[in-house]
Amino acid sequence: MGTSEIWYGVVTGGSDEPVPGLRVSDHPFLRGMSPAWIAAVSRGSLDTTFESGEFVIREGQRAERFHLLFYGEVAIDVGGSIGRRRTVQTVGPGEVLDGSGLWPPYLYSCDGRAVRETRVVSLDASILRHLLETRPVEGYRFLERLLPVVGRRLENARARLLAVPER
Repeated sequence: MGTSEIWYGVVTGGSDEPVPGLRVSDHPFLRGMSPAWIAAVSRGSLDTTFESGEFVIREGQRAERFHLLFYGEVAIDVGGSIGRRRTVQTVGPGEVLDGSGLWPPYLYSCDGRAVRETRVVSLDASILRHLLETRPVEGYRFLERLLPVVGRRLENARARLLAVPER
C-alpha cells in the first residue's frame, strides 16, 4: 500500500475504502484559534497517509505545505558531513513538521521520513502566508505557537552536533 490522500473528504489515492477525514480544528497546534481562522486555513488542506519509510518532505524541495501530524511518527533528518544524514528529532501526533513554507526561500530545510504509518493534514503554505499577513492578530498567535517548535528543533540539532566526536 502506498501514500493515500484525501482532498476535501474525497479519496484520491491508496485503497478504495473511504477513510474518515481529519479536521484541522482537532489538531492541538491550532486548538483555541478562532473558528474563522481555522476555516480560512483549512481551505486547500490535504489529508495524507504515508507508509513507513516514505518521505513526507525532502530537503531542498519547494515548501508548499505546512504539515500537522495526527498519527504515527516522522524522523526529521538533516545533512551531515560526508553526505551522512542525521536524525535530529522524531515528531509524533499533535506536532508540526516544518515551517519552511512560511519564510523565504520557501524550501524544506530537512527531510521528514515516516518511521511508521503516519497520517498528516497539510495546509497550503501560500494560504497560510496570506493569512499571517492579512490577519495580524491571529497570525501573531500562530507564530507564537510555531517559534517554540523552531527553537526546540535548533536545540536538538545543537545537541546532536555536540555529541559528534571531533576528528
